[in-house]
Amino acid sequence: MKISDVRIRFVKKDDSKLKAVASITIDDCFVVHDIKVIEGTDGPFIAMPSRKTNEGEFKDIAHPLNTETREELKNVILSAYNEELAKAE
Repeated sequence: MKISDVRIRFVKKDDSKLKAVASITIDDCFVVHDIKVIEGTDGPFIAMPSRKTNEGEFKDIAHPLNTETREELKNVILSAYNEELAKAE
């Protein structure tokens, strides 16, 4: 799997932990939108796109099947987020 593009859109809510939303393109042929960049107590982390069920739970719509892929996504997205953050300052 090759992540061929990452796009970051900042969220402009000062009091929100949600800092940005990312879209990634995989192998130049598949796009995943609405990956959230959230500010946590130990720094930013990503949350995959999800929807709320009738029971009030959030279920991921798309997600990696293994730890290695999740780590790769996290690293690529947070790297792009930090680059865009540096440009904005």
